[in-house]
Amino acid sequence: MNLSHHPCFNPGSHRRFGRIHLPVAPRCNVQCKFCNRRFDCVNESRPGVTSALLSPAQALDYLEKVMARRPEIRVVGIAGPGDPFANADATLATFDLVRRRFPDVMLCVATNGLELLPHIEALHRLAVSHVTLTVNTIDPAIGAQVYSWMRVGKHVVRAEKAAALLLERQIAAIRALKARDMIVKINAIILPGINDHHIVAIAERMGQLGVDLFNSMPYHPSPGSALAHLQPPAAAQVAAIRAAAGRHVPQMAHCTRCRADAVGLLGEAPSAELTDLLQRCGHAAEPVAAKPTTSAADRPHVAVATMEGALINQHLGEAAELHIYAQTPEGPALLERRATPEPGTGPLRWRQLAMRLRDCHTLLVAGIGETPRKTLAAAGIEIITCEGLIHDTLERLFAGQPIPPLPIAPRRSCGTSCGGDMMGCG
Repeated sequence: MNLSHHPCFNPGSHRRFGRIHLPVAPRCNVQCKFCNRRFDCVNESRPGVTSALLSPAQALDYLEKVMARRPEIRVVGIAGPGDPFANADATLATFDLVRRRFPDVMLCVATNGLELLPHIEALHRLAVSHVTLTVNTIDPAIGAQVYSWMRVGKHVVRAEKAAALLLERQIAAIRALKARDMIVKINAIILPGINDHHIVAIAERMGQLGVDLFNSMPYHPSPGSALAHLQPPAAAQVAAIRAAAGRHVPQMAHCTRCRADAVGLLGEAPSAELTDLLQRCGHAAEPVAAKPTTSAADRPHVAVATMEGALINQHLGEAAELHIYAQTPEGPALLERRATPEPGTGPLRWRQLAMRLRDCHTLLVAGIGETPRKTLAAAGIEIITCEGLIHDTLERLFAGQPIPPLPIAPRRSCGTSCGGDMMGCG
């Protein structure tokens, strides 16, 4: 993998090497006042536009067909049409499929950064080398003029509070990315009368954080958006901003404002043949996935359902998070606490969990229903129903010793009679 072949990050490569964006992320968690996402407008070249939406499996099918036609493709990216991490399961599942099928391609992702931080370790494991964040302000008062609202969990946040939260999370994510030596580009959209006087200050702050590249992007009106009345900045103003910002961080000057389904060389007109291929793949039945591998190299970790962090003592259906462990020379080590998908979505919840546990070869639980058992097993995850100390059990597991399943009492629904031991429904 030659990182210098990324056409967006290296201006010397953009006429020789291409990229493909896989449109697997339709939902967005931030409403920008300059954005109006329309999904099927082939004559527009701007973020948020795509001619089709794909599932992860459809995306891999489409990618295989494109790669057979366009050997100059070096980069596979996800850039919407919403935000990749408002669709984190689909984004990470797509990257996982692509990395397995095309181990030598570069992977990149473009995001607003609101929900990026919890997924950086997963991106690093998948060797996603390039990350772009859109940072339009470092001043919450200006941010209130740029963003209408943000969805944070189940809540909608607005105005300066939203902009301050976004900036806080963006800075934390950039620090985490650079701590892992990942390449970071910042997009800042020049909005005349709103943040055009502020772009250099953004570049200075981003330079202090060690970002690798800064893209001062001139605003282009998006009909139907709240800021559609703004006029694009003059070319001379853009050049002056880039020159001043360039004192703090290297500038990108060859951006073509890629669509969420962009493919080929930068600046290349959309191909009718590839657009048709994208649409056909988007309407096709889900391809049959290959049987997942469970090798230690691909899936080195173990997930544990625990109520307090010491014992395997929780039913999977009641677990809001799972503890993820790795084998180290010093013994089992806790890597992270990973949230499980929200309940209430039926079988979809367990398919999403299977995506989140794609780095785990085993799940240790005190109990599990038949549907999640079958779904996770089909994804290559071994289910062991047991109880006991996490550390002792993991030592046996990592040593290759069998973990005898313990008999688990049948579960009762809430409201039925129980033993009356004040420990909740059994």
